[in-house]
Amino acid sequence: MQSKLGLDFKKVEQAKGLAKNIADEVQSFVESYTTVAVERTLCRLLGIDGVDENQVPLPNVVVDDLKGKGVLNQGVLFYIANAMAATGMRPQQIAEGVAGGTIDLTRIEVTDQKSLQEALEPVIRESIAKIREKRSRREKYLEANGDNPKPYLYVIVATGNIYEDVVQAEAAARQGADVIAVIRTTGQSLLDYVPYGATTEGFGGTFATQENFRIMRSALDKVGEELGRYIRLCNYCSGLCMPEIAIMGAFEGLDVMLNDALYGILFRDINMQRTLVDQYFSRIINGFAGVIINTGEDNYLTTADAYEQAHTVLASDLINEQLALLAGLKEEQMGLGHAFEMDPMLKNGFLYELAQAQMTREIFPKATLKYMPPTKFMTGNIFRGHIQDALFNMIGIWTNQGIQLLGMPTEAIHTPFMSDRFLSIENAKYIFNNMSSIGQEMEFKEGGIVRTRARFVLDKSIELLERINEEGLFNALEKGIFGDVKRSRTGGKGLEGVCEKGANYMNPFINLLKGAR
Repeated sequence: MQSKLGLDFKKVEQAKGLAKNIADEVQSFVESYTTVAVERTLCRLLGIDGVDENQVPLPNVVVDDLKGKGVLNQGVLFYIANAMAATGMRPQQIAEGVAGGTIDLTRIEVTDQKSLQEALEPVIRESIAKIREKRSRREKYLEANGDNPKPYLYVIVATGNIYEDVVQAEAAARQGADVIAVIRTTGQSLLDYVPYGATTEGFGGTFATQENFRIMRSALDKVGEELGRYIRLCNYCSGLCMPEIAIMGAFEGLDVMLNDALYGILFRDINMQRTLVDQYFSRIINGFAGVIINTGEDNYLTTADAYEQAHTVLASDLINEQLALLAGLKEEQMGLGHAFEMDPMLKNGFLYELAQAQMTREIFPKATLKYMPPTKFMTGNIFRGHIQDALFNMIGIWTNQGIQLLGMPTEAIHTPFMSDRFLSIENAKYIFNNMSSIGQEMEFKEGGIVRTRARFVLDKSIELLERINEEGLFNALEKGIFGDVKRSRTGGKGLEGVCEKGANYMNPFINLLKGAR
């Protein structure tokens, strides 16, 4: 493509090549390991659901039983399939037997590989068909009714009560929102299980559960029919249950998922080995389900200076792109993150932000880029905050972003009221309409601030990628290369849930889902 910034695309190719080397090294590690979350996800793919008498999710019961007996490295599918072949039971019945103490998976005589595959095949077909049906339903609706132009207007609901979230989400949809993100309750990313059923007591957000997904999806479908357009639903498959939440979202027809191991490592102190293994399977699922993933590079600029560290965001986006490609995700499904987070008192800050956003768009031309609003320098002055959001919206339409996460004038004060969302949506719609073609009309002066800044950031990103390529991503994360945050390869949460795959390990879903439709 012709660069409006005069970028040297040979340098872009160089940067992507370095990022691929980094991702390939990570992948060589990932493919040799599994985790408790991956194995629980496989239980869910077999149809195992519900809780035991102590309200412990049955996928946890089965996986914890195998882990406690020291055999989880052989994989849950091996043991469930063997029990199915021996007993003729369904996976749900087997899980209930494990929970009730009537079945010991490790004491059943092992049958041959062919029998294991024959036992699993119909269950695997059922789960894949369920995901495919949800994706097809979305695509048929969009084909029949059309889709809104990008950037999609993305707003959040965060009451803690799924039923109150529905009220606010319906109001936001009627006000013009294209994507509703249900913010997850504080701390859920650190839970090594997924709560069960509808919930009403989250803090700063609402628990991500399969029932909550179903409730919100149903509500948005209803209001979408009323409005004659499709409303996308977003949630969070990050943290210690990343792939489990991905499959729950796939089963319930979610459209967008926050899905980024690097974010969890840096900002939730989740062990890097654990979450990179989890991320791979979660992205395979998201790719097959037609889900757009959002990454969290924008958060780097809440702990590091946006002007000085802009190149770290680009470098991370490049690595995340390659990790996503390895999981079979299409470029159009990559909501790579970046943000409008420079100090509003910085002279020509708007031009530097414009350079960053245009550069990101040119380097990832097919991606559904996720553009984040100002938060770090929102002060509680709602009038200045509304202007900051307006400048952010101007850059969003100018540079053809994919998802515009709308800022709120009361960002620094409280969880948004419905009236705050109305003002934010009105702001964006006004600017998007009045500046609809500005990106096609305006050029950037050779030698000017915008072109010079974009080239500088690209060059700095290449320098950083060269350093990471030499050291490896794990070592780079230990040195605090992103967001000025240092994390240990053997520290953080969840490492005890990682194990190397054994001789009997199987996961046919990887080959069946990766890159498929």
